[in-house]
Amino acid sequence: MPENTSAFQRQALVPDSAAGRRFDAVVAELFPEFSRSRLSEWIKTGAVLLDGVPVRPREPVHGGEQVSLNAVLEVETHAVAEDIPLSILYEDEHVYVIDKPAGLVVHPGAGNPSGTLVNALLFRDPDIAKVPRAGVVHRLDKDTSGVMVVARTVQAQTALVEQLSAREVHRQYLAVVVGALVAGGTVDAPIDRHPRDRLRMGVREDGKEAITHYRLRERFRAHTALECRLETGRTHQIRVHMAHLKHAIVGDPLYGGSLKLPKGASDELVAQLRGFKRQALHAETLEFVHPITGETISNTAPVPADLQALLLALREDTGAFNEHERDRW
Repeated sequence: MPENTSAFQRQALVPDSAAGRRFDAVVAELFPEFSRSRLSEWIKTGAVLLDGVPVRPREPVHGGEQVSLNAVLEVETHAVAEDIPLSILYEDEHVYVIDKPAGLVVHPGAGNPSGTLVNALLFRDPDIAKVPRAGVVHRLDKDTSGVMVVARTVQAQTALVEQLSAREVHRQYLAVVVGALVAGGTVDAPIDRHPRDRLRMGVREDGKEAITHYRLRERFRAHTALECRLETGRTHQIRVHMAHLKHAIVGDPLYGGSLKLPKGASDELVAQLRGFKRQALHAETLEFVHPITGETISNTAPVPADLQALLLALREDTGAFNEHERDRW
């Protein structure tokens, strides 16, 4: 077998709930770590079988069948390796846990062919090119900072994707939102692509299930620091859900709306709010079961300096306002 390839085998059972659906659509859900185009090619070449038999992509399934995948993995990404510094919170031969800075794009793409997390990963571990999506298990938006896990092998990636699908990965975020909330809660509102603006996501009745739990961490005069926990992991989920609550994340360029300044805000707070040009969202803690050893791995990424400065300005502004109100009485 060529050096840049490796054999790969997997099996999965078609759930009864999938009865009547297309084979290729069901396969895409059973093996979400692979791209649809890659799975489609494997189906057409007979590398994916239904009860041991090759079938057409559009063949309907009945439920209860066995799907077997016997494929050869070639290099999955041809991005160029680049010596980009990474903050590694944990690593072994199977996974990396990374503290991604705000501003770092995860995948190369239109407008970002280089300078991404994937380029950095390829420099650190060239073999990760053989893993689908260069080992990325879940994404963070470009301007969201914080902790994320990357798989270094297909076996590790498969197990981590299964944990995510089973909602067994603990993902906790720090968000600063507009408005003074009085209590925590849960947003259970389906999300899908916005019908008119393809760059945005939105709450839609026909969308995919999306659940975000949030609780108050710190209240300010006209803002709130929230601790958000993802039960599902839709694109832009926390950002969309907070905007849906009418408490958009500070600095969010897509969902935040116009800048709102508290009445009589301190000069420092005004400067911080005007100068905060990204969503104030930080992936703080990630906890999962190690895909090979079964050990619980928990890592926390420190709050970045820009978000710390914003919180400090909000805290001092609130304290000064409360002191002024006490003096009035």
